[in-house]
Amino acid sequence: MGRHVIRKLVRKDSIIRVAVRKPELAGFLRPLGNLGQVVPIQTNIRDDSSVGKALEGATDVINLVGVLYESRRQGFSDIHTIGPSRIGKAATASGVDRLVHVSAVGANSSSNSRYLRSKALGEEALLKAFPKATIVRPSILFGPEDNFFNKFGSLARILPVLPIFFTLGQKPKFRFEGLYIIPEIKAGTTRFQPVYVGDVAEAIVTTLYTHSQESKGRIYELGGPTVYSFRQLMEIITETTKYKRLLLPVPYILAEIMGLGAQLFPVPPLTIDQIRTLRIDNVVENDASTFNELNISPNPLELILPTYMHRFQGSRFGSNEQH
Repeated sequence: MGRHVIRKLVRKDSIIRVAVRKPELAGFLRPLGNLGQVVPIQTNIRDDSSVGKALEGATDVINLVGVLYESRRQGFSDIHTIGPSRIGKAATASGVDRLVHVSAVGANSSSNSRYLRSKALGEEALLKAFPKATIVRPSILFGPEDNFFNKFGSLARILPVLPIFFTLGQKPKFRFEGLYIIPEIKAGTTRFQPVYVGDVAEAIVTTLYTHSQESKGRIYELGGPTVYSFRQLMEIITETTKYKRLLLPVPYILAEIMGLGAQLFPVPPLTIDQIRTLRIDNVVENDASTFNELNISPNPLELILPTYMHRFQGSRFGSNEQH
């Protein structure tokens, strides 16, 4: 998200201070602007003085800090809940005018997902410290660096099947497909509203400039133009990558057991909490403020996805299909 927001900001002639843990790894951001326009600085979101120093003299603040899984050094509470509170307090103390905070569609303080619960608690803590903050809740993001379509695209390249999840208790029927016996059950029904990362970046910058005053203290839920089921997204991935893969129904309980082992890896491909989020619809609420209020028309998934998912296609001289 960060690089996309920076690209939008440099066009506004902003001087951008990029608060990161390791500035030496953020050098690729400097060429996005003119000389001296984009400046990475070392900042620790878990330290009051470090955050305060990063915000000194700033007129506007955008918080994009987030993690998709917990580790020993980075927990959801520290990053998603305490972090926004610390930023809000520092922004108030520094006299910051505008603060935009990126949360997530589905944020709910009573959610069974630790990720979504920490996001909701972070929103509450931020608004208590900085009541005029603008909160942006995107649905699942897609774009060249996304963590969803790239992950399943890579799985489609190496696995003969892709999972679609269901809740136990259904009585499946079975069908034969080649050498496979496929259970026919209601699976992959969770709904998603994928949104292009560039459109979310445009919305963030729009709240700072074009809609600066009316966006204060508001929450925007940002989703793409179309709602899909999880099954439909897997079908789009197989079609885009040109790999013919079976969609195999997998019970959530089995997926959580797999996540229990997978989350022990340094960079886990799957965690129990991520499986829990896949049980929850990830779509914009009917009464929410959306792209419409910002006069932005979001890009459709089918337009953007092929521009970067081609990397997962096999050789054009060989067959990609599984028979």
